[in-house]
Amino acid sequence: MSKLEGRCLCGQFSYASDAAPLATVICHCRNCQRQGGAAFSLNVVLPAASLATSGELKTYLDRADSGNTVERQFCATCGSPIFSMLSANKAIAIVKAGTLDDTSALKPASEVWCDSAQSWVPPMVAEARFPKNPG
Repeated sequence: MSKLEGRCLCGQFSYASDAAPLATVICHCRNCQRQGGAAFSLNVVLPAASLATSGELKTYLDRADSGNTVERQFCATCGSPIFSMLSANKAIAIVKAGTLDDTSALKPASEVWCDSAQSWVPPMVAEARFPKNPG
């Protein structure tokens, strides 16, 4: 995959990374559902240090089931969810794939938090579905 570039809905915030994704994961957790207003979230995991950013984000401090903090970062102007940063692993950034300029090369490798998946959403990665987060 070549350079990843993305932005929020209004274009005030943008980002780029030359790093290859560490993972592409579908998340069915209720917090991702609420944050994105959708049945699930498609996430690309990148090395946090690889991201170059421009613009202003705001942060909502969320709490994971583990008790760890999840920094949910979103555009300060339009509210588009952009990144999730985990207190348990500051080396990674979880990018909301819908903000990428080009998603054509993405291929989800697993689904997590399937216990809270909407009943009308069929399995998308049958060989790697987890009731919670296996990590």
